[in-house]
Amino acid sequence: MILVTGGAGFIGANFVRLWLEQRDEPVLVLDKLTYSGNAANLQPYLEEGRVELVRGDIGDAALLERLLAEHRPRAILNFAAESHVDRSIHGPAVFVETNIDGTFRLLQAATAYWSGLPAGDRAAFRFLHVSTDEVFGSLGERDAPFCETTPYAPNSPYAASKAASDHLVRAWHHTYGLPVLTGNCSNNYGPYQFPEKLIPLMIDRALDGQPLPVYGDGRQIRDWLYVEDHCRALMAVLERGRPGEVYAIGGACEKTNLEAVDTLCATLDACRPRADGVSYRQQIAFVADRPGHDRRYAIDAGKMRRELGWEPRETFASGIERTVAWYLANPEWVAAVKSGAYRDWIDMHYGAA
Repeated sequence: MILVTGGAGFIGANFVRLWLEQRDEPVLVLDKLTYSGNAANLQPYLEEGRVELVRGDIGDAALLERLLAEHRPRAILNFAAESHVDRSIHGPAVFVETNIDGTFRLLQAATAYWSGLPAGDRAAFRFLHVSTDEVFGSLGERDAPFCETTPYAPNSPYAASKAASDHLVRAWHHTYGLPVLTGNCSNNYGPYQFPEKLIPLMIDRALDGQPLPVYGDGRQIRDWLYVEDHCRALMAVLERGRPGEVYAIGGACEKTNLEAVDTLCATLDACRPRADGVSYRQQIAFVADRPGHDRRYAIDAGKMRRELGWEPRETFASGIERTVAWYLANPEWVAAVKSGAYRDWIDMHYGAA
């Protein structure tokens, strides 16, 4: 068994689903089920009994100790995090609590558990920490992409909290010997993403006939990575990565925000044309930029290719096509998230938070 924290969120749920498509090994999911955690993302596997979902906080030391003792996982994958930059600007405290304090508690519990394992299990155990390229700050137009040795320079409360968690993970390896692995990934998109993020937000607003808000001049550059490609990368890191190592995971797909929205509009034009025949591009509206908006992110994933034989399978065009197709085919999921009805379902099955 593996333990996946934050496994009901966007990337975590996609990882669990891909894992169970390819493995017989069951999964224990620990998720606080806050606004962006959705148990419905895992529903088929919950019904089959291949996933056990526990509603709880990675900062709850007693709960962690109990779960590790009862289930004895061979690996812990930490997806649990607050991850929205805008939310971190307006309310940074919860980012410190979850991303820093929570990671600390999880490392403490993992180290105590790992230390008590038999020698063979101890040698095989892994702690995989899922992080972001935002810890490295912002790149200039001609700067080399981020890599594993890029100095940290976080510019938002979110990025700073993730940088702190990365440093804790590194310290627990060097001080206590915990066999950790860290992945720093670029911007993910795909199915089950909460609609506050750019791609699902634009899909939803486009279909509703609302303006498509683009920050500033829209020329901020991001390296886009289809979520399933990221999950495949994490599986490779878990299986073949070297303890103590960091792996930069990117899509080799730099796009300005405006280019990303333009591609999305073109895909919607082809898949779900507007009734009036006008392109969805007509809904693009530029809005005031957010504070401290990083200009460019890019990832050099050469280490992933050389050492682990991984590279992304999806181009941005093919990934957007798959993403749009999923959202068009799953309007009930979108409606439940927008209305908050999914929260009622979670409370009914797992108790109110």
